[in-house]
Amino acid sequence: MTALDVPIDVHELTAELSAAGVAGVTISWADNNGIPRSRTVPVGALPRVAEVGVGVTTLFAVFDSSDAISFAHEGLSTPSGDVRLVPVIEGVVQLTGQPALAWAPGRLVTAGGDVWPYDQRTVLARQVDTLAEAGLSALVGYEMEFGVYADGGPDELVPAHQGPAYSPHALVPIDEFVADVLRDFAANGLEIGQLHAEYGPAQMELSLAATNPLTMADSQLLARQTLRAAAHRHGLRLSFAPLPALAAAGNGWHVHSSLWRDGRNLLAGGPEGPGTEGAAYIAGLLRDLPAVAAITAPTIGSLARLRPGFFAGAYAFWGVENREAPLRFVPGSPLLGSDHANIELKTSDASANPYLALAVILAAGAAGVADGLRLDPPVQSDPGLWDPDERAARGIAPLPATQAEQEAALTGNPRIPAVLGDELLGAFLAVRRSDAAAGERHGADDVLAGLRWRY
Repeated sequence: MTALDVPIDVHELTAELSAAGVAGVTISWADNNGIPRSRTVPVGALPRVAEVGVGVTTLFAVFDSSDAISFAHEGLSTPSGDVRLVPVIEGVVQLTGQPALAWAPGRLVTAGGDVWPYDQRTVLARQVDTLAEAGLSALVGYEMEFGVYADGGPDELVPAHQGPAYSPHALVPIDEFVADVLRDFAANGLEIGQLHAEYGPAQMELSLAATNPLTMADSQLLARQTLRAAAHRHGLRLSFAPLPALAAAGNGWHVHSSLWRDGRNLLAGGPEGPGTEGAAYIAGLLRDLPAVAAITAPTIGSLARLRPGFFAGAYAFWGVENREAPLRFVPGSPLLGSDHANIELKTSDASANPYLALAVILAAGAAGVADGLRLDPPVQSDPGLWDPDERAARGIAPLPATQAEQEAALTGNPRIPAVLGDELLGAFLAVRRSDAAAGERHGADDVLAGLRWRY
C-alpha cells in the first residue's frame, strides 16, 4: 500500500456526510509542541483530497510553542518547501458538537506521495510495525487532566468549579457541560472509562479506554476537539496546559500501556509485579525514562509541572500503585482480571506530540524485553521525602529539570533518537531550543500564561 492509497470507498463516505449536512472536513495533526494544527476542505473535495492531499508548508515541523519559526535546523532552514496533508479516511468522524464539520486525522507526505521524515504519525506506525515483527502488540490508554474556566478574558483564570476535589458537588455548576461531553464522546466514537472532578480548583479528568496505539493517538486529538466544542457551547474555556499558572494544579496526560504476545498480556502478574517479560518492559521504560520524558513532557510548562510531591513523577523510579512514581504499575486483580495489568507513565502531558510520545514509550519498553532486562524491586514511598544520600544509595535520581538537561538525556541515549530519525530529531531539538530561548526572555508567569490555551 502506498502513502496515498484509500482502503474504503471515499465517494460513498462523501455522499453520506453530505446527506447528513456536513459542509467541510477538518484534517488535523499535531506539531512538535503537541499543538493541533489543521486544514478544512469542502466536503465535496474529500475524494480528491484523499488522493492528493492539501498543501502545507514544511515549516510546521519547526514552529515553536509560540508559533515562532525556527530556521536553526539545517533541513528546514528556508521558507521554501511544501508537503501534502492527507486525511486518514478510516478515521473520519462527523463531529456531534460541530455537526456541519467532520474530522479526520492527517498524515504528511512529500509532494510525490512518499514518506516525509518529519511526519510524526508515520513514526508511530513504524514502531507498531516493529513490534509486530517481534510478535508483539500493545494497548494504550490516556488519562487527560484539564482545567475548566469561566470566560473571564484571556489573561484571567476564573474556575468554573471550586471543588471539593473528587466530589460530585464540584461538577454541579458545570453539569450541562459534563452531560454534553459524555454524549458527544459516545457519538464521536470515543469510549470514556470515567470522568470526575480532579484535585485542583477547576480541574477535571477523563480517561480514554485502551485501544491500539495509532487509534489512541488519533483519539487523543479528537478528544481535544470534542471537549473544546462542548465547552464553547456553554461559554467555558479549557486549559490542557501542563501548568496553566504557577499556583494552579498541573495537568498530566498519563499514558497507560500494556504489551501483548499471542493474546497474552505480558504485564499480567500479582500485586508484587509482572512476570519476566513484563518486568523487562518496565525496566526498559525506566532505563530510558530521562530520554523518553524529553519527548513525553518536553516543554517549559512540562518542566514546571514536574515537582516532587505533586504526583507528577519528578524522580526516576517505579512502584506498584505508587502515585508519586513516574512509572506506576497497575496490577490485575480477581475483580478486573489479570489482563487489566498495565504501566502508567505520569511524566506525560498535552505538550507532547501523541504519536511521538507513544512511539518512544513502546520502543523503550520493547527494547527492555529484547535485552532481557531485570527490574529492581519497586519503591513504595516518596523519594522526594528522603535525604539525598538515601536517594543516591538507592540509585534514584531526579529527571532532567531544564531544556538543556533534557536534550543531553535525549541525544546521549543510544535508542530513542533512532525512533525519531535524524531529520525529525533535528527539527524537534530546534523547536525546544527556540522555546528555551523565549523562556529566558520572559518570567515564568508570562511563559505559562502564553501556553495556557495553546494545546
